[in-house]
Amino acid sequence: MSFVVRPLPLAAFQPLFALSDAELSERGVQRRKVEAAGAPCRVTLVDAPIGESVLLLNYEHQPERTRFRATHAIFVREAATDTVFAPGELPPAFVSRQFLSLRAFDDGGMMVDAELAPTADLDQVIPQLLANPATAYLHAHYASAGCFAARIDRS
Repeated sequence: MSFVVRPLPLAAFQPLFALSDAELSERGVQRRKVEAAGAPCRVTLVDAPIGESVLLLNYEHQPERTRFRATHAIFVREAATDTVFAPGELPPAFVSRQFLSLRAFDDGGMMVDAELAPTADLDQVIPQLLANPATAYLHAHYASAGCFAARIDRS
């Protein structure tokens, strides 16, 4: 079964880039310079290079009003551009990690399955999870920090 990884849209964050640090702080957002590897942008799904400016903010990635409703911290590169991945293509921020947590949800936002998958096996594990007729979509999370990475749909 073919799949597509869907990064977050730039338009959701672009208005924040022009705000001052004080205005960002009022919204619970922090502008930072990347000091070490491991700041994956959720718009490009690439790790931001050291020295680049990113926004660190809380993002509601699972908005359905279930017990699985969820928010978590994410990074967005201020130099980001919208990114589209081809069916079956894995983003650089996925393949540079050893594991991803994959969570399968139904149409109502209830979790129906989950796997901790080695990134080398993602091309097999993702289709297996999507093959379940109860699965509407997947969420990928970075295993070490547990934060939301991207949504994965059938293509």
